Amino acid sequence: MQIVDVIIIGAGAAGLMCAIESGKRHRKTLILDHTNKAGKKILMSGGGRCNFTNLHLSPENFISHNPHFCKSALSRYTQWHFIDLVKKYGIPFHEKTLGQLFCDNKSKEILNMLLRECEEYKVEIRLNTRIEKIDLIKNNHFIIKTSRGNFHCQSLVIATGGLSIPTLGASPFGYKTAEEFGIKIWPTRAGLVPLTLHSEDKNKLSVLSGISINAEVSNDIQDFNENILFTHRGLSGPAILQISSYWQPGESLTLNFLPKRNINEYLLQAKTNNSHKQLSSILSEFFPNRFTEIFFPTFYEKKLQSISQAELEAISNQIHHFKIKPNGTEGYRTAEVTLGGVDCDSFSSKTMESTTVPGLYFIGEVMDVTGWLGGYNFQWAWSSGWAAGQVV
Repeated sequence: MQIVDVIIIGAGAAGLMCAIESGKRHRKTLILDHTNKAGKKILMSGGGRCNFTNLHLSPENFISHNPHFCKSALSRYTQWHFIDLVKKYGIPFHEKTLGQLFCDNKSKEILNMLLRECEEYKVEIRLNTRIEKIDLIKNNHFIIKTSRGNFHCQSLVIATGGLSIPTLGASPFGYKTAEEFGIKIWPTRAGLVPLTLHSEDKNKLSVLSGISINAEVSNDIQDFNENILFTHRGLSGPAILQISSYWQPGESLTLNFLPKRNINEYLLQAKTNNSHKQLSSILSEFFPNRFTEIFFPTFYEKKLQSISQAELEAISNQIHHFKIKPNGTEGYRTAEVTLGGVDCDSFSSKTMESTTVPGLYFIGEVMDVTGWLGGYNFQWAWSSGWAAGQVV
């Protein structure tokens, strides 16, 4: 049996960060992972350029049954700390939009940075290792039985992530482990995920597949103003992914396709000045013709002079207050994150240690902390991993 100080299960963003900090404290640290490669989600994130943090990060950008839990870790290891690490390795990056920071080149640079840090601090990483059993023994130590032998440790960190993108190796291991130790699990569901539509709406809107439009998407809880993308299954794009984390089945969403313009005033003015023009010609300044044709088939080829003021108001209302009721989501297959998870009230917000099982820690996405789209979830991984790494 191999004896180490710290075992971290999960070689993703949170696990690697925790291991680095543990190694800095000269703790003999071992990472175990069932997949064949560390940091798979890092590699595919941000379209292969890794949206590694956000300049405008705050606790309000996170969803949790305990909204205060994330504050301590995020305030002690901030986006600026991680940016300094990226700069230390000379990795070029840029702000894309809304404070989102991406690598200029490939996500692999972020993963290589973390692996080099692990190597510097003598962290051992064992891949293709399946966890078969975890036993809590005397002195609050742990025996980890695996497909590649048994291990003994003082501190055990669960950093196995959520259920999103199972093709990358996602599994319910972390939730099952929490339950085995009597820790509460909040129901999980897909977050930051495309929405599907009922057949009638899908048949109508699928012909717009590939069209992207800036819009404000809202429900009674939240609103987001970014691009939406029509797909052959439903709706996607940043604004839709964001609102999906706040959407509940059976609920309608409101789409405002021109949030910064009063289209009714514009159309009335156009009717006065250009009454001979077709509606399609006027709206082509704002929308692709295909969009106008699908949303306003009755009026698409009509001239403004033949459209009444009441009809123009109805058109304006459709543009500013389009209601749609999604059928569901595309699920974990395409979800970027998992909502819900391991109950935060069962852990110290400062150390990520269980309040009932000394020496047991949970970090990253497996916990009931879910960030917005735009680098927030990576920052939670860095911050929670860092926090645990100071004490394991």
